[in-house]
Amino acid sequence: MGALVIELEGAARRYTVEGREIWALQRTTLRVDRGELVVVLGPSGSGKSTLINLVGGLDQPTEGRVTVGGVEVSALHRDALVRYRRDVTAVVFQAHNLVPHLTARENVELAAELVGRTTHVDEALAAVGLAPRAHHFPQELSGGEQQRVAIARCLVKAPSLLLADEPTGSLDAETGKKVVKLLEDQHARGCCVVIVTHNAAIARVATRVITMRGGMVHTDAQNPHRVGADSLEW
Repeated sequence: MGALVIELEGAARRYTVEGREIWALQRTTLRVDRGELVVVLGPSGSGKSTLINLVGGLDQPTEGRVTVGGVEVSALHRDALVRYRRDVTAVVFQAHNLVPHLTARENVELAAELVGRTTHVDEALAAVGLAPRAHHFPQELSGGEQQRVAIARCLVKAPSLLLADEPTGSLDAETGKKVVKLLEDQHARGCCVVIVTHNAAIARVATRVITMRGGMVHTDAQNPHRVGADSLEW
C-alpha cells in the first residue's frame, strides 16, 4: 500500500426500501491526505456514518470508487477486505463492541493477536489510563472506561488510518475530552484520523472540518484555529 491518501470518486450508497430508493450518500468526490485529523459533522441521516463505513471497508458503494493508499477498497473481495480492515484501519464505534466474557486486557489481546503485536497489549492499556483495570470485565467498567478499552484495542494494531464514529456520543463531557485527546495523540504520532460526530465542539481539534447534509458534503474547510482537546468545552 502506498502513502495513505483517501480518495472518493463519485462514491454513492443507496438502498431500496419498500420499492423506493433512499440515498444514504449521494455522489461524493473527496480527498483526505496523510497526516490530517478530519472531523465530519452533521445531524443523524446526513451520510457521515455511511461515508466512514465506505472508507473503512465496512460497506461498499453502489456507485463510484473508494481508494485508500492506492488500493481500490471498493473493488476488494472478501478475503482482501478482511486483510485491509485488519492491517490498515481501526474503527472506534459509539457502541464499544467489547466481548463481555473477556477482561479488558483479553479484549485488547484479541485484537493484538490478529496483527501479531501481543507484546504491546499492556502498553496500549497504559496509554488509555486503564492499566489498573486490566483484569476487569466490561460490565465492571464505566461507559467511558469501556470506550477507552475499545480505543486501546485500536491502538494496539498501530493502524495507518483510525476512524471514529460518534466516539463520545454516550459519554459525559470530561470523559469525552479524554477520548478525543487519545485520538488527537494518535494523530500526533502520524496516524490519519477521521472523526464522525454531531458534536460541533470536537471540530476545534481538527486540521480540517467537513459538514454533511442530506447525504452530501455541504462545506469542507481547513481549520486555522485548532485547539488541544484539553481546551474543549461542550
